[in-house]
Amino acid sequence: MGLLRHGEAVPFQNVNRATSSKLYLLDVEGTVAPLTLTADQLFPYARKHFAEFLEKNSNQRAVGDDLLLLLEENLREGGTDAPRILPAKERADGAGVASIGGSALRERALAYLLWLMDRDRKSTALKSLQGKIWKAGFESGELKGWLFEDVPEAFRRWSATGKVAIYSSGSVEAQKLLFGHTVFGDLRPLIASYFDTRTGPKMESASYAAIAKAIGVAPAEAVFFSDVVKELDAAREAGMETRLVMREGNVAVEAGGHERVERFEGI
Repeated sequence: MGLLRHGEAVPFQNVNRATSSKLYLLDVEGTVAPLTLTADQLFPYARKHFAEFLEKNSNQRAVGDDLLLLLEENLREGGTDAPRILPAKERADGAGVASIGGSALRERALAYLLWLMDRDRKSTALKSLQGKIWKAGFESGELKGWLFEDVPEAFRRWSATGKVAIYSSGSVEAQKLLFGHTVFGDLRPLIASYFDTRTGPKMESASYAAIAKAIGVAPAEAVFFSDVVKELDAAREAGMETRLVMREGNVAVEAGGHERVERFEGI
């Protein structure tokens, strides 16, 4: 099939088969939220508030645990130009966090955190600290989750006859924050379950089989919406129906046999 570009007619049939589904499983960015949600809103917010957050919260146990994990990750860095949290002598001596002052640790940790963000590194410690900053932002009202305007009504419609679930590479905790503080209000009552990569990689069929089992439906009774064809391929291999979501701003891709939609009306 050819490339689909925004504004082009949607050349598929039987899209309404999804109306009989018992599970509506959705990706987040490029599907229910703009692709720029993380890059243009969440990442800049975390970067802006990292220094203040560490200064105010580094004595909290959960934040301290994240910093210890960050130190472990930093010590494993090899062959990179990563900033070092511990000076060379203290690394050689096997010294730990307690051996350096709190302000020095924060400054060095911040430099490493920003270095990780600049390279979009998948650091567990970074993700955990970012999540804590976003939580504070959402709860204060400074952050709002931007979703496409057709999402709330689709969630209401689908949850009336089946179940809505989210499957994203972002953590379950981050998903709940996003949907609990959207520009349309709290959508969490409409969402039955949340899944992240702890369930399994998004490009492996076993992950979708596991989600269907966890929800209590057969894969054939589920439909998965995503803008990523390889994710849709994995869901289809597991037996789910699929929809390739082509929102404004998404990159044009080969559909790979997946039915294509630009909006959720009529589904």
